[in-house]
Amino acid sequence: MPDSPRHNLPAEPNRFVGRERDLDDLHELFGETRVVTLCGVGGIGKTRLALQVAAGLVPAYPDGVWLVELARFGRPELVEQEIARVLGVVEEAGRPLLDTVTARLRDQRCLLLLDNCEHLVDRCAEVVAALTASCPSLRVLATSREPLRIASELIWRVPPLDLPAADSEDAESVQLFMDRAAAAGTRLGAESIHDVVRLCRALDGLPLALELAAARTSLLSPGQITDRIDDRFSLLTTGGRTAPARQRTLLAAVEWSYDLLSAKEQVLLRRLSVFAGNFDLDLAEQVCAERPISAGEIVDLLGGLVDKSLMLCDESRRRYWLLETIKRYALERLDQADEREVLRERHLNVLCELQERHFDGEIVVPRAPWPQRLEALSATRSLVDDQRVALDWAAESGNVTLGLRLCRTSTGLLPLGGSMTEIVGWIERLLSLDTTGVPADELAHAKAYLAYGLEARDELSRSLEVAEQSLAGMARDNVFPRCVMHSLVVVVLLRMGRSDDALHHAEQGLAMATGSGDTWNQAAGLAGLSAVALTRGRLREAQRHGEEALARASEHGHRWIMARTAGQLGAVAEARGDLVTAKTHYEMAVPWLSELGSDLELARCLARIGRVAAMLHEFATARERLAASLALGRATGQRQGVARCLVGLSVLAEYEGDLEGSVLAAAAAAALRESIGQHSATIRIEELLVRARTKLGDGRTTSLWSRGRAMSPDDAARHVLEGERLAPRTQVPAERVRHSLLTVREQEIAGLLTRGLSNRAIAEELVISPATVARHIANIMEKLGYTSRAQIAVWAAEHPDTSM
Repeated sequence: MPDSPRHNLPAEPNRFVGRERDLDDLHELFGETRVVTLCGVGGIGKTRLALQVAAGLVPAYPDGVWLVELARFGRPELVEQEIARVLGVVEEAGRPLLDTVTARLRDQRCLLLLDNCEHLVDRCAEVVAALTASCPSLRVLATSREPLRIASELIWRVPPLDLPAADSEDAESVQLFMDRAAAAGTRLGAESIHDVVRLCRALDGLPLALELAAARTSLLSPGQITDRIDDRFSLLTTGGRTAPARQRTLLAAVEWSYDLLSAKEQVLLRRLSVFAGNFDLDLAEQVCAERPISAGEIVDLLGGLVDKSLMLCDESRRRYWLLETIKRYALERLDQADEREVLRERHLNVLCELQERHFDGEIVVPRAPWPQRLEALSATRSLVDDQRVALDWAAESGNVTLGLRLCRTSTGLLPLGGSMTEIVGWIERLLSLDTTGVPADELAHAKAYLAYGLEARDELSRSLEVAEQSLAGMARDNVFPRCVMHSLVVVVLLRMGRSDDALHHAEQGLAMATGSGDTWNQAAGLAGLSAVALTRGRLREAQRHGEEALARASEHGHRWIMARTAGQLGAVAEARGDLVTAKTHYEMAVPWLSELGSDLELARCLARIGRVAAMLHEFATARERLAASLALGRATGQRQGVARCLVGLSVLAEYEGDLEGSVLAAAAAAALRESIGQHSATIRIEELLVRARTKLGDGRTTSLWSRGRAMSPDDAARHVLEGERLAPRTQVPAERVRHSLLTVREQEIAGLLTRGLSNRAIAEELVISPATVARHIANIMEKLGYTSRAQIAVWAAEHPDTSM
């Protein structure tokens, strides 16, 4: 059964008026049109109309209707990042993010609403063209002041609201004005209709202009407003304005509304334009409270701007934001007041102070209760857009020191909560500037978090190099980041197979953390020691360190470090053969990772539970956990996660007695891993193929392996999860199947093995690296179901026509 329709559309703040014909026509268009762009001047109601259209289409898109708001972004590369964030797609190491988004949407019937594309129109056009070319069921609705100008686009010019032909209340523009006036507390009678009609015509039916005017009806009559608007038009005309008529109309309405503000309201409005998107009272007070405005006046001034329709807020008046048209006007006024640089610098300083406070509250402060840490994490995540704006200014102004400070305290931008590429990009951008005058310790501290991002992107050698530079340059008394670096280096070195070096760093980091009473890094250091011991086969030692790590993590209270240490204990229990305990530890981490919203870690944990449950013959639990992990892997676009689930499903199928399904799932996993550049041969797969050849026969096993490699991951998973059995198919001779499995290069290497050549000798003959030869031989073994080079050599000698 399909999921219930899903969307992230906001609730309408007030009643939608008019445009019934537009709504009907636009709804019908999406039956045959891939991309529709609503175009028009600012204030004409593109966003409101698009939201209304999208809301009406929710039932038609079972995979969701997703709003992607772009107004707050200034850099083209953030277009796909924001689409990915909205969809829940997570960057995959070594793969362009747009490719991952495309894969996620390829078979889905959903609608993307890209709002405010005009300042990023070129990149929006490229992204939409790429997505629609590869995703046949995807539809895109965009709003922009100019078209995307791509082949599949239908341009819909949004008209103004209908104007009254006479003194009539039926016109859309009149209805909107009356509705908004009533919302402002003014009940207009029949005696006002003539002046309302005159005002609607003067404002050319522009919704935003009408709303601004209606907000003033508590002080001025419609006739008085119309007279003043007419005066404003005269000023614009004599001033030699060359903008199109509707833009002059809107500008007249906005300027008139701005001029009616008190002096302090004007100052606050233009200063608020420095924020990326929505903000709270506390942030407004810290950034905007400067002469002539005091912090205590901010809340009343904000209320006044909301009442005058120059600002929006949520129902609780905790979050505020400017309409994009008003924000652009306020930015111009900020420039005219010569306050732009001062405000942006203050914004950067405030963000640095806030983030340092949040970082300490989330991770560094000892014995803080978890709700307090979670509140700090939520706060930093809510400020990500403002952090980007502040970092842009740091780079633009050359303030490298503050930019790096902000990078190293943002858990919202670090891989735990954000894009792997983003934190790397920001730090590299800042380090490429003139770093003269930046304290050495600050540079070293920033490199620590650069190394963290590089490891998450699987750039292990570079991560290790940067981490070692960081440790060499960091002050000895800067204990917390030094400990973090030691723990990171442990992870990198273990991934590189250097357990002896890893042990040294784990011991150093733990000693420093213990001396400073830092429970976060004590837990991380002990987990590192446990991982090193596990790698060396010292299971009792690994168990002891793991238990101590979980105890320290629980004392700290952060769910991420608790989940990490519980997972380490699960891995140790698995190695000991204690599957019940392993499953218990893995299950322990699930609610913690769910609370954090850490989908990648959660998917990995669920896959582990599913695999262990299968070995315990808890088949219902195994199926449910693996299905949930697979769904997360698909939703986040992580092919590695999908491959991990296929391996788990292979285990489940074999334990349920479906050896054929086990081979199919293992083959599909191997093919998927190869497609993302991972080494696919494993001891488990080799052992599975031995069992399959013994029970099913060599030919049938080889045929199954070939078929599994050709299956889509979804089909292979469905075979196990839904109990599907293989459809009858024409028998293919086993040897012919084997021949077709090998690539030309693999056939060539198989032939050279008949001569007894070493990997190095083969590499020299083919002018490739010995590592590449080893990888090819592993793939040949996996494809043919063999476990030794000798078997390959015999096969190649018997089939010289296929070994070139």
